[in-house]
Amino acid sequence: MTVEKFLNQTYRLETQEETLAHYEAWADTYDEEITENNYAQPSRCASALAQFSTIDEINVLDIGCGSGLSGLALNDFGFKNIDGCDFSPSMLEKAKSTNVYQKLFLADINEELDIEEETYDAVCAVGVLAFAHVRTEALRQMLRVVKSKGLLVIGLNEHYWEGGSVGEKIRELSEGDEAELLFEEYGDHLPGADIGGWVAVLRKK
Repeated sequence: MTVEKFLNQTYRLETQEETLAHYEAWADTYDEEITENNYAQPSRCASALAQFSTIDEINVLDIGCGSGLSGLALNDFGFKNIDGCDFSPSMLEKAKSTNVYQKLFLADINEELDIEEETYDAVCAVGVLAFAHVRTEALRQMLRVVKSKGLLVIGLNEHYWEGGSVGEKIRELSEGDEAELLFEEYGDHLPGADIGGWVAVLRKK
């Protein structure tokens, strides 16, 4: 299996089991392939969070942190109190090597997180919400662990925004009594692979 095949296969995954096996196998070469394709979402999401927060005072959960590229981007923008979680043990080992996380733990965010309500000032989900990765209902699980008036930052591939109903779910949350939509922007996702994506910022009510 060549490095190039992993990214292509990502968009054909159909089950949680396939997804876990895929990322376990991809862990050693993930950063190489993603950075070759100029992965833009980590920096875009960190920038969006910086626009709406006091950088040096908040604690952030990087949910679905993968190899730690999103944590590195947060750190580059000045965020220092970062925890991360992922459902791939191999990816968590890669994230550990970045040395930007205060704590890393194994978690499947399609299930209830073993985190108390209103623990974090902000949650970032960068490239996490996808057909076989995380269901859109997990947005409420993310909001549960965000403090009142805290922030949820979501960055994802344009195909999942539209086909996976994530955009619709975000609008549903923001039109109800759960969250306020502060920011929504289309831009680069993986420009090297000619893929665009969305970034959204929600404030929990």
